[in-house]
Order: sequence, then structure tokens, then C-alpha cells
Amino acid sequence: MNNLLLEHIARYQFALPYVRGRVLDLSCGAGYGTHMVAKGRKNEVDEVVGVDLDQEIIDYAKATYYHPNSTFVTGDATDPDLIEKVGTFDCLLSFETYEHIEDEQRLFDNYKKLLRPGGTLIVSTPFGKGRGIECGSPFHVHQITPEEFKALFDDFDDKEFFYQDGVLIEPPRDNVYYPLGISVCHN
Repeated sequence: MNNLLLEHIARYQFALPYVRGRVLDLSCGAGYGTHMVAKGRKNEVDEVVGVDLDQEIIDYAKATYYHPNSTFVTGDATDPDLIEKVGTFDCLLSFETYEHIEDEQRLFDNYKKLLRPGGTLIVSTPFGKGRGIECGSPFHVHQITPEEFKALFDDFDDKEFFYQDGVLIEPPRDNVYYPLGISVCHN
């Protein structure tokens, strides 16, 4: 029982009812989530594209998670030309990406460029002490507060927030600590 893996799988399971059409799994890692979406929603999705910065992990995903509706591409989530490489999408999943990105504006600019009108954006990130405050993880630029997380999506009119503790994902309850946040926004 790998709790971290179970948390990741829970996020993809949570997202399944939202995905349709052409789907982007941005920062897909090893590709199991991309595969889960392609397989679990095979009648609702046309294509699922997994993108990650690491060529070795993309090679692993290609060798391990074949599905006729999925492809894997090496790319940078903040590359302004990413749209030229992968196109636009009806649904964009970006799990555990934000905390790794120094230039968050470029990431959010890409979210908006890559998401088609009427599309759905689902983003998750761990919570911490706040923007710009060291968080103890050598791989994270920072871990924002729940309030800072909600503010990231001010440009979206239609948005919902959920919170995760282990495999449990739910709307917020008073006096409950949640280590992760998930936003669901519609363009």
C-alpha cells in the first residue's frame, strides 16, 4: 500500500466524471493517470495526451501504458509554444504541477491557451505555509495556503474547490485539516 500512489489515483478517479473530448494530462509523470483516463472514459474521450518534461519518464509511459486513445509527448508546462506541439483541449488535468513551477504566470497562461472555450480545468496542489516560503521539499518552489490556492482561479467565473486527505476528496468541512486542494474550473 503506497499512500502517495493511492492519493494520485484518487485524484484521477475524482476527475473521471469531468473528462470528455480531447484531454490533456499536463505533467503526467509515469503515465498511469493518462492511461486510467483513456481506459476509464474510452467512450467519452477522443484522445488523452500525457505531457511531461522528463524524456525518460515519457519513454517509460510509452512502453508501459499503451491505449489506442492515448499518446505521450515530452514538453514543458510553461513553454509558451506548447500549444503548437499539442493543440487545444476540452479538459486539462494538472495534478501536482503548480508547486514545482517558478513562473506561475506562464503556467496559468498555458492553462488558458490550451483550454478550449467551455473546457474544464482541474488542478491540484499540496498546501503549506505560503507563496515564497520554503516548504522543506527540495522539489517544490513553495506550497501555498488554501486561501492563496483559491485566489489563483479568480479569473474563472465557474469554479468549485475540493480538498483531499489521503484518498478522501470532499468539499471543505469546518475544523478539518486538508493537505491538498483541487479546483474544478470551467472556461
